[in-house]
Amino acid sequence: MKVVVSDDDKLHEECGVFGLWAPPDAEDAADEVYRGLLALQHRGQESAGITVGQNGGLKTEKGMGLISQVFSAGDLEKMNGHLGIGHVRYSTAGASNLANAQPLEGHGKLGDLAVAHNGTLVNAGVLRSLLEDGGVLFRTEADSEVLLAMIARKAAKGLENAVTEAMSAVKGSYALVMLVGDKLIGARDPHGIRPMVLGKKGNRWYLASESCALKSVGAETVRDVTPGEVILIDEEGPRSIEQDLANERATCVFEYIYFARPDSRIDGISVMESRLAMGRELAREWEVEADLVCGVPDSGVPAALGFARESGISYGMGFIKNHYVGRTFINPDQKMRERAVSVKLSVLKGEVEGKIVILIDDSIVRGTTSRRLVTLMREAGAKEVLFGVVSPPITYPCYFGIDTPVAADLIAHAKNNDSIKNALGADEL
Repeated sequence: MKVVVSDDDKLHEECGVFGLWAPPDAEDAADEVYRGLLALQHRGQESAGITVGQNGGLKTEKGMGLISQVFSAGDLEKMNGHLGIGHVRYSTAGASNLANAQPLEGHGKLGDLAVAHNGTLVNAGVLRSLLEDGGVLFRTEADSEVLLAMIARKAAKGLENAVTEAMSAVKGSYALVMLVGDKLIGARDPHGIRPMVLGKKGNRWYLASESCALKSVGAETVRDVTPGEVILIDEEGPRSIEQDLANERATCVFEYIYFARPDSRIDGISVMESRLAMGRELAREWEVEADLVCGVPDSGVPAALGFARESGISYGMGFIKNHYVGRTFINPDQKMRERAVSVKLSVLKGEVEGKIVILIDDSIVRGTTSRRLVTLMREAGAKEVLFGVVSPPITYPCYFGIDTPVAADLIAHAKNNDSIKNALGADEL
């Protein structure tokens, strides 16, 4: 069986979610959710889906591919509703197929329910077994369906109790949006591993994985959803459902390093500013002489700018990126990975020939991309290639919603800095 492998040798995060509540006379929820998901497309490109609600009923449409490939203008016009949720997916739990695409729907005493979830529930297997023993039949492999089933099973206790009890039972990372009747619900895990923001435009309320999605629909950010918080939104506006789930905050640092869009703010911190700061700090810690600083497109560019400004070394464009080569579904073959790098990036020879070049990237995972980039620079005539990385070494997999290779495939797992430098073919690291 083929598995989904990103051909850019980066860590990838599961998905992005978006939710809207508007007054009952509104009918354009699908269009707003669509625009919100366009701004979150970087968080998942395998599948996309939208659920809208009107008069207590739900309608869900989803498909494989980018949001613009799944939905046409005609599709959106047929999805009338005043509230809606949407999802773009990169699979970390469950295979990449339409059955596992979200939002997922369910039915119980609370009526029709739908959920879209970003993250990974680490105890989903145990909970799934318990629910199956109790007679629940699952239609997908997605851990999000476990959460949906738990809420439906606890419906007799009322909506708020059903949601809070389900949240307290699951362990792992989650930022999720739900539709239950005429209500929009949002929740963030107690550690705040995955981001979520609350927004407002007129008498409309929004929930999104990132603030850039709020800007795409003309909404203002009200605040971040706090770790462990459940927000219920209806005609009375948003209100928090109290939970006693206090835990140490552990926001995923890779949201700032790579996952989030640069124009987003997470927990009050600008993603762009954080990446510039990482580059500045690297320059302070790594004093080297060079002719040119180049960022690896796209995520390495802000850090490279910060490095150049702090070090006083000129910044230049070393690479041109082919933005029309998307993610591919391939077997995890080393030659295919290396070929993909050459297709996506080409070196501007006139910029680097005869120069000592510092390449700045956000991270090194397997090392496939980094090694190929060093080779491309040398083939273009670079005198020396120095490689700078702003993230800490990635030595072990993450199980909280990041598609990480097994430890043995991580270049930093069993190598020191000199060994990694030699493996990449760089002059310094």
